[in-house]
Amino acid sequence: MTIIADRMTAEIEGNFVVFLIGMRINRWWKPWRWLPVGMAMGRMLAELGRTPAMGLLHARSYLGLPDVMVVQYWRSFADMHAYAHASSLEHRPAWTAFNRAVGSNGDVGIWHETFLVAAGQYESLYNNMPPFGLGIAGGLVTARGRRSSAKGRLGVEAADQSSSAL
Repeated sequence: MTIIADRMTAEIEGNFVVFLIGMRINRWWKPWRWLPVGMAMGRMLAELGRTPAMGLLHARSYLGLPDVMVVQYWRSFADMHAYAHASSLEHRPAWTAFNRAVGSNGDVGIWHETFLVAAGQYESLYNNMPPFGLGIAGGLVTARGRRSSAKGRLGVEAADQSSSAL
């Protein structure tokens, strides 16, 4: 990937969702328990990558054994929820298989966190980086002018000034 040797920030139109999902290998000596979980995530990400209309904007996996995490950016919660519950797609059968094979036996931990982000209620900065994270999910612009500070990127400078006049 090409390194952008400049201060950049991400911009994305409208609301979006940041979804963190992961697994923890609690019993590494039982690969028949945790390997299917990891393989299912790979199939889901491939399926979503082939069909952008399902709403996944970008995903990136992070491996730090015993933990594995995927950061996902979604166009909407409705899109993400529809994918998770569609019986004809990869997630629902994988979830059913996990519950049958592992459930709550302690072999493999799974988790997720969902963040609904309102338009303009985020900020980012990238310097000497290839496109990354929200910069891929949305787009990158130079961090100049009002975008040169975190307050400016969040639009709180004007709010701070107007509240001090009260």
